Amino acid sequence: MANDVALIGFGEAGEAFALAAGWKGHAAAFDIRADRRAAIEKVGLLAMNDAISTLVDTPLVLSLVTAQQALEAARDYARYLKPGALWCDMNSVAPETKQAAAEAVHTAGGNYIDVAVLAPVKPARMVVPLLVAGPNAVEARGRLSAAGFTNITIVGEEIGRASAIKMIRSVMVKGIEALTDEMMAAAEAAGVADEVLASLDASEKRIGWAERAAYNRERMATHGLRRAAEMEESARTLSALGVEPIMTNGTVFRQREAAQPEEAERGAA
Repeated sequence: MANDVALIGFGEAGEAFALAAGWKGHAAAFDIRADRRAAIEKVGLLAMNDAISTLVDTPLVLSLVTAQQALEAARDYARYLKPGALWCDMNSVAPETKQAAAEAVHTAGGNYIDVAVLAPVKPARMVVPLLVAGPNAVEARGRLSAAGFTNITIVGEEIGRASAIKMIRSVMVKGIEALTDEMMAAAEAAGVADEVLASLDASEKRIGWAERAAYNRERMATHGLRRAAEMEESARTLSALGVEPIMTNGTVFRQREAAQPEEAERGAA
């Protein structure tokens, strides 16, 4: 069955999923960046020139853009969905952002699915934990399973519930990375990095802090801009709950500051 799946946005996640699931000949993809066309074709997907041809007659759509583009993509492309098609928003954005996107999709006759991805897509790929929420969550679980995803949990019918879990969890996950970077910057400036890491090792033995620090900082350097955008959505989530996002706003700054120059150039493109 050709074009069982359509991907809007083709970055790291889309590439990882397409390779692991073997969607060659069964999926189409569109990315606003023309230079992604070669990557789409390399994994055997149909590289489409526009969103219209990508979405026509496709029952399952995976929105895999960026946090900044998630709402815009839903509003711009919902009109092209076939009636009843599932728009699975897998982007890391606040519940309010997903609810606004859902309104656009539902108005156009599609069915919006709030999907939260709870781990890096590499190396997890198709076993990455997915939280699914929305009135059509049961149908979405079936279609996502048929597409090859194997770790799907329905968390409710309310759109934004899956996102709330992800955004609030991210306060800790991304916050630890940001605190690690700040700590190491100070320790290196003071010339006491080895001693600081050793003292942390003495109090926590599950994984050495030298390894953890290196890993956290690499993640920030590689994905700092994307993670900063996600944390801005986490800050919105906390604000909506009446919690002032002091540390979370600091995490936004640290993640963005740690991004490598080449990632900054990609983000500005």
